Order: sequence, then C-alpha cells, then structure tokens
Amino acid sequence: MKRTLFCLTLVMIMVSGCKQAKNEKTAAVIDKENRETPDFSKGVMDEKILWYLGRLGDVQVSPDGKTLLYAVTYYDYRVNKGNTELYTMPMTGGEPTRITVSEENEMQPIWRPDGKKIAYLCANDRGMQIWEADPDGKNAKAISNVDGDINGFGYSPDLKHICYFKNVQLEPTIEERYPDLPDADAMIYDDLMYRHWNYWADGSYSHLFVADYPSLDNEVDLLEGRKFHCPNPPFGGMEEVSWHPDGNKLVYCCKKLTGKAFAESTNTDIYLYDLNTKATVNLTETNKGYDMDPVISPDGKKMVWWNMKTDGFESEKHSLMLFDFQSGTAEDYSLDFDQDATGFAWSEDSKTVYFISCIEATHHVYKMDVETRIIEQITEGDYDYNTVQVDGNQLIVTRTTHAEPSEIYAVQLKDKSVKQLSFINKDILDKITPAKSVKRWVKTTDGKQMLVWVILPPNFDSTKKYPALLYCQGGPQSSVSQFFSYRWNFQMMAAHDYIIVAPNRRGLPGFGHEWNDEISGDYGGQNMKDYLAAIDDVAKEPYVDENRLGCVGASYGGFSVYWLAGHHQKRFKAFIAHCGMFNLESWYGTTEELFFANHDIEGPYWKTPVPKSYSFSPHKFVGNWDTPILVIHGGKDFRIPYTEGMQAFDAAQMQGIPSRFLYFPEECHFVSKPQNSMLWQREFFRWLDQWLKNS
Repeated sequence: MKRTLFCLTLVMIMVSGCKQAKNEKTAAVIDKENRETPDFSKGVMDEKILWYLGRLGDVQVSPDGKTLLYAVTYYDYRVNKGNTELYTMPMTGGEPTRITVSEENEMQPIWRPDGKKIAYLCANDRGMQIWEADPDGKNAKAISNVDGDINGFGYSPDLKHICYFKNVQLEPTIEERYPDLPDADAMIYDDLMYRHWNYWADGSYSHLFVADYPSLDNEVDLLEGRKFHCPNPPFGGMEEVSWHPDGNKLVYCCKKLTGKAFAESTNTDIYLYDLNTKATVNLTETNKGYDMDPVISPDGKKMVWWNMKTDGFESEKHSLMLFDFQSGTAEDYSLDFDQDATGFAWSEDSKTVYFISCIEATHHVYKMDVETRIIEQITEGDYDYNTVQVDGNQLIVTRTTHAEPSEIYAVQLKDKSVKQLSFINKDILDKITPAKSVKRWVKTTDGKQMLVWVILPPNFDSTKKYPALLYCQGGPQSSVSQFFSYRWNFQMMAAHDYIIVAPNRRGLPGFGHEWNDEISGDYGGQNMKDYLAAIDDVAKEPYVDENRLGCVGASYGGFSVYWLAGHHQKRFKAFIAHCGMFNLESWYGTTEELFFANHDIEGPYWKTPVPKSYSFSPHKFVGNWDTPILVIHGGKDFRIPYTEGMQAFDAAQMQGIPSRFLYFPEECHFVSKPQNSMLWQREFFRWLDQWLKNS
C-alpha cells in the first residue's frame, strides 16, 4: 500500500489528439495566463490557489549539460482538466522558454542522445505516439505510427534503436468470444488480479518493444505471447528500463508471474536482453523480493538498483545493490546503511552513485564511492529532495517543502551550496503567507523519541487558542516528510486556522528499519499509542484548544481514524476517514494486491489460528463510537473498495452518530479531477468547521 500513497504528485492527463506544433496559442490551451485568477485578498492558501499552481515534471538535463528540459502542467477547474506543455531553460537559470503550445498534452520529454532533438509523447488519431522536435520545439512530427498508445520510450545510446511500451491483447474479449452478442456487457475471470488499482483486467498486457531507429521497423516484443507486464502496474515507467552504453543490450524489470501467484508475490526481477543474440538472462533470480529501477554505469561495467529481500513485503528496506557485469555477481552495498536508497544517478566517471534517502522525515541526496563503499549525505535541511541528475560538477535536483511545490535546484559538489533555478510558482506564493512547520520531538509511551511536524496557521498568534487536527498518514509505511501534496495539503489546513499535528509514528521510514517494520502485524498496537502521544503532547500547549481536536486520514490513515474512533476516550470532537479499511475480513476478500495483506495482516481470516491482526479490525469497536464522522470514498478504488466506507457510514448512522458519506463514483484511491478535488476540500472543511468551530 505504500506505493499507492507516495505518489504525491499524480497528474491527471487528458489524452486526445495531438496536432502539429503550433506557434500561436489557441482558445483551448490551458496555461497560466488564460485561466481565472484566484482571489488572493485573504493572503492564504485555498482550493482555487492550490489548483492554480503549476506542477513541475520530467526534468531532463541536455547531453551537453547546457540546457534543462521540463514539463509544467496547469489546470483550469472551470473546464475540469489540465494541460501539460514543455519548457527549456539555461542550466545556469534565467527566463524559461515555452517550446510547445498545444491544446493537448506533451508528456515525458527527453533529449535525444545526440542533443539535436527532443522527444515526447503526444496523441494523434492512432493513439499516443512518439514525437520529435528541434530543441526549440519547432519542426515537430510523430515518428511512431503504432495502433494504440505508447506509454513510455527511450533511445539506445548509439541511436540505432528505440524501446517503448505498449499494450498487447493476449486474451479474447467478450465480443471476440461471442460475436453474436454485440451488446453483452460483462467480464469473465478464471484467476486473481482481475482488477488492479482503478481498472479491471481486459486481457491486455503492457509489453516492452525494441525497434530500429529512426524507421521503427523490425519491431521485437521482448515478452511476446507472455502474460506478463513491463513496466510493472500500476505506476511503473521508464525508470524500470536502462540501456547499456554499447546500445546492444538493455535491462528491464518484470514480475514474470500471473494470476494468483502475481497477486501474492512481489518477486520482480531484472532481465538483461541482448539485441544481437535475442537472449534474455535473469540477473536477480536469487532474490525473491523486489528488484527495481536499474541504472547501468556510463562505462557499462556495473549496474545499480534497489531490492527488498522478503517476498510479499512491499515496504522493506530498499537496499542499494550493485551488479558487476564482468564477474556476473551482485552485492548489497548498503548493509551498514540503515536507510532506503532510490532514484539513482551515476557520475560521468562511473566511480560514484548518487541517490535519494529518507532521514528523520526529510528526503536528501547521498553519494556512495563505489570503491570504498563510503556513503555521504550531500544535502541538508528541512526539505524533500525528490530527484537527482548529474551535470559535471553539480547535481540537478527537484525539491519541495510543506509550503513550496516542486522546483528545480542546482547543488554544487565542491561546497554543497544550493541554488534555485526555476521559479514556476514564485509570483503566486509571494501573494500568500505560508504556514510554518515546526519540528517537535515527542516521547512515546515506550520511552522512544518520535518526530512530529506541527504546522501553525499563517499569521499565528500564540496568545490565541486554535483547534488542532491529528493527521494520520497512509501507506502505512510512507514518511510524513516535507512533501507538498495537492490533496492533503498542510498549507490549506493551516490556512483555515487549524494547527496540524503530523507524527512520524511507528511504521514510517527514515528512523531505521526496526522503527519502520514494527507496524506489520500490529496495526492496533504501538503506532496507535504513538498517535495519541503526539496529540496529547501538542494539546498541552496554551495555544491549542484541547476541547476542539479533530482526527483525519486516508488509506491506512483512514483505518487509523476508524480505529481511534473506537478508542480515543473522548479526545476528539470530529473524525474524517478517506478510503480507510473498516472491516479487515471484508477488505481481505476484496483487495487486489494480496501480498500486502498477507504480509501486513498476516494472511487470510480463515487461517488457524486466526492472525492477531484481525483483532484490530475497527468494525469490532464500532460500539464505542460516539463522535461525528465524515466518510469519503471513491467508486473506482480497488485497493480499498468503497464498500468499506459504506459499512463505516452505515454503522454510524444506525447508532445515531452524526455522519456524512461523500462518494465519488469516478475517483479511485485518490481524488484527482479538479472539481472533485475542490469539492473534497470544501466538504472537508465544512465538516471540521461544523464540529470544531461552530458547535
């Protein structure tokens, strides 16, 4: 479940037809200028300002190290969609240049290895295709012409080949089975994983293809006829593929399992494919957990990736692994490093690996000397560094805080100084007063120290008393770091004059893996005591009104809300649970990635003896509920089906507890459409204000 909630910057892409490059804007273009300007008169964040912000994505350093290429998505809530366009900027910073102007989306931009062209995905009447253009965006044309959508692509370093993902139909559709029943509307399944995240299985599988470049002839399906996926659903992309510098080989990630085995296992391996011999070799066969995100060194001698050792455990330590192509051996280089390692980038001389790791509720850039294996932290401060690329003697990174969405920065390797390069949202943020995030250490009931973020309202006045919200994180193992969320936005919560209490309770990374792993099999145990320790500690402050406390959360955070509703001993005056697990037995029987349930709640409820985890199910304590609760759920949430929310709402209603059910038929685990999201925000605060301010 962790992966489903640390996708903190999901972008809603509205795909239709992509036209030849335009030099003039059309009325349909959504950009910063032609939208409704929010009301900034209050000087604080609200839902319209949040959706007015530009969202950075896909930052790419040019091969010559002189130019940055990146995407920005702007939304217009009035038409309920967004538009992604491409920009370039000198590596030293300065004024960006918009290089695409289209009413459609230009996505996943990359540089061609020779730097003479850029490429991106955009749709035409055949589906999503690969387009190339000059670096200034001119002379754009589609270079692929396949049926259906291409979902990701990359050039070979020698520019002789190109790889790409597209779906292939390997099982007959209902119409193909029964052509005389053209209006029949049904789905038929004989095995598990018949639905995933927010879609029902339709017999198609994402496959990785290699073709000649530039003709795209001689297409080869690396998984031909096999019912496997590459990249791995639901969120995998080109980070799962890496070309060898010689251009004759590539590696890719794939979980070569189907049906029930696919649902129960995380055993994803890295495969080496040789374009000349057409041979495929499993490089990570001995590891039974995840092997993900390989990056081959510039000299072609080594490969770095992260793995997890335990099959079925999706939130285990992300170990930094190195494969030596000459010896054919793999080794864990992070045995003495009790943190995760992800987002790898090699130095140009192949002697250093840079990566991202979480430490004490922040994400920072680290480097490892391959020869000495010494690991060193590069960046510092209360920030989240989210991506890293190497550009000579500097690193190009993206960074967020609770108050600032993602921007591009340069980190000098010589003195570790940091310079901001992009200012996508500066003019907007300059018009609002940010909420302040304070780092607080709280003693837990078992005598340990827990980091808690306390976010204070803009224009905070310590002589006043404010209502406070306990924020319960999802995942369950995803850090409460310096993320900037477009859903659970701390700035907006604080702007409504609430103090936010966001604890890094047991079961979160960044504090060692004993702390991270302790939550598994103990959902109603120490981590719940951690929540109460956090809110009890902050509630002692003179500026907190201990009689106006609320509790909110999504996914595992929603489970936490339901559980706390039966155990809070009248601490809270209002609850909000979004897409939470309410009845662990019914949830186990309807969720999709069973490996998560089998590990974290220790298996099915029919086991003998019944796993202890089921004793923590919130529905067992619903008789103790006594506090108003808002339940929110999406109809296309297959991770935690909406019937969990219905059960919780019905239980509250039948006991006469003030309650409300907010249901989004077309949303999944997240609420991502602009107007639905804005409605979510308004109902969120309408409920809190009703019970924490007006009652």
